[in-house]
Amino acid sequence: MLGIEGGGWRATLLPSRGGALASLSHAGSDVLLPLPEGADPNDTWAGAFVMLPWTNRIDEGRLPHPGGVARFPCNRVAERTALHGLSREHGWEVEDASAGRAVLVQRLDLAPFRYVARLEVRLGEAFSLVLTVTNDGAEGMPFGTGWHPFFVRPEGTRLAFRATGAIERDARNLPVGLAPSAGLEGGEEAFAGQDTHFTGWDGTVRLDLGARAFALRGEGAWSRNLQVFAPRGAGVICAEPVSHVPDVVNRPAFAPLGDMRRLARGAAITGGVALLPLV
Repeated sequence: MLGIEGGGWRATLLPSRGGALASLSHAGSDVLLPLPEGADPNDTWAGAFVMLPWTNRIDEGRLPHPGGVARFPCNRVAERTALHGLSREHGWEVEDASAGRAVLVQRLDLAPFRYVARLEVRLGEAFSLVLTVTNDGAEGMPFGTGWHPFFVRPEGTRLAFRATGAIERDARNLPVGLAPSAGLEGGEEAFAGQDTHFTGWDGTVRLDLGARAFALRGEGAWSRNLQVFAPRGAGVICAEPVSHVPDVVNRPAFAPLGDMRRLARGAAITGGVALLPLV
C-alpha cells in the first residue's frame, strides 16, 4: 500500500493489485468508498481502478485486431463478456512517489497486446489522475482506456451532467441503439438503476455527495464518453470517464460515438480526470 496526501486530499494506492485506489478522502471525509482491508479491488464495489486496453464489455471476449481475432476470458460469465480490460489483473511498479504525487508504470506483454502504461496521481487543489498507454506491440492495435471510481452515495447524493445521447442495451448490457439524451440531473430518481453509457458528454460532472460537492472533469481521451453505474440500494455511484463505447471493436456502427484508438507501434493514448471541491 502506497499513501500520499496534499491539499486536504489523502489517497492510498495498491500497486501490486492493478494500481487500484483503495481510498480517497478530502478534508477528512471519504470521497470513494474505502476498499476493506484485504478485499480484492476487482471483486468489490469500492475504491477505483483504471481500465485498459479496453473499457466496459466486449462480446464473448472477442477482439479483432490486425493479426486476426483474440479471445479473452469472459469474467462476466452470465453475460458472456470480458469486462474492463487486462490491467487491473496485473501489478504496477512504483516509478516515483512523494508527499502529494505517485507515478506507477505497468509493462504488459499478453498477446496480442504489448504496452507500457504510465499512471500519475497528484494531490493539490484538485485530485488529478492521468493515464498514458503506449503501444509497444503490433501496428494498428485497438486501445481504449478509462477510470472506474466508486464514489460514496450518502443520503442527498445528486448527479448532474450534459450529453447528447444514451446507448440502448440488450439483456447482456451490450449496445443495440442510441437514444437522444440531454444527460442526467437529480437524485435517486434520476440515477438509481443506471448502467448506461452516455455519448456527446460535455466533459464535466457535478457530484453532490451529501453535504459535499465536487466537479469532475474528463480530459484528453476521457472527455466525451461517460458511463454511469448506480445499482439500486447500493452505497456507491460511479461516474466513469472513458474513451469509447462498450464493445465498439465488434460494433463498428457505434464508432462515430466513441471508437477505440488504433495505435501504431510507439503511439500513445492519454486520458485524465480531475476532481475539484466546490464551495
